[in-house]
Amino acid sequence: MTAVPTDENRIQQVTIGRQRIRVAIRPGSAECTPLVIANGIGASLELLQPFVDALDPAIEVIRFDVPGVGGSPPGSYLYTLAGLARLLGMALTGLGYRHVDILGISRGGQLAQQFAVQNPRRCRRLVLVSTTTGTLMIPADPRVLAALLTQRRYRDPDYAAAVAGKLYGGSLRTDPGQAPGILQHQVRPDNRTGYTYQLLAGASWTSLPFLPLIRQRTLVVAGRDDPIIPVANAHLMAALIPRAQKLIHDDGHLALVTRATQLAPEISDFLLSSTTSIESKFDRGRRGHNGLAHHRKVAHERSR
Repeated sequence: MTAVPTDENRIQQVTIGRQRIRVAIRPGSAECTPLVIANGIGASLELLQPFVDALDPAIEVIRFDVPGVGGSPPGSYLYTLAGLARLLGMALTGLGYRHVDILGISRGGQLAQQFAVQNPRRCRRLVLVSTTTGTLMIPADPRVLAALLTQRRYRDPDYAAAVAGKLYGGSLRTDPGQAPGILQHQVRPDNRTGYTYQLLAGASWTSLPFLPLIRQRTLVVAGRDDPIIPVANAHLMAALIPRAQKLIHDDGHLALVTRATQLAPEISDFLLSSTTSIESKFDRGRRGHNGLAHHRKVAHERSR
């Protein structure tokens, strides 16, 4: 494996075998566990920049483009989520990361689940945002799912604005003009292979049988107005993962971008707080008190 740094070591091209992966690293404190972020289908690592900017600066953040997305060229063969989790693990090893937390949004949340179960000692905490258990899930409206099969929303700003509310919900219903700017971070426009590979990687995958095997402390984040991932999926996942808490908000599928300044501090709290602080802060999700906290206390004690 080789790593070629660019942009003052913040962006790197990592080569694993024949596959090149573009990686971005935001430096943080050596005393805090680094956070890996896995994006949704078709999204490059730039998509969640507003969220990364709003995270506690003590948290080192590692983002990457999966093969065929953003700055990572497509692979020469179809991959599975298990294979992609192995590839991610190899990249982290080459970059010198021994232990990490992982956050996954949408399809990236499925990769995060797979990575957590394959790496029970390496992965310390897990954050699942706007995601599901895969093919065995509480489904969205078929018309919404059909819209996800095409990349048109990434290439056509007018179309993106027209469908944003119905597709992503939340604040994009009232301000769909945000959509073109958000969705500019996409699969290479001249490469449909990467998008197709991502679709096929999860076509027969489900985490439902192994959710009880996920031992990491887990935060399940979901929006009440998410047309792609009905919020009932979050309740199901939190019930099946033994050490899970819920954070339910009133926005939609892309709340990590549209409500970055509200959600990032909550997620920072989860990642930085001690075990006792986590249980007292987030167990209200199991008692029916879902939603963002009005007061937060960040404890920079690293939980091992």
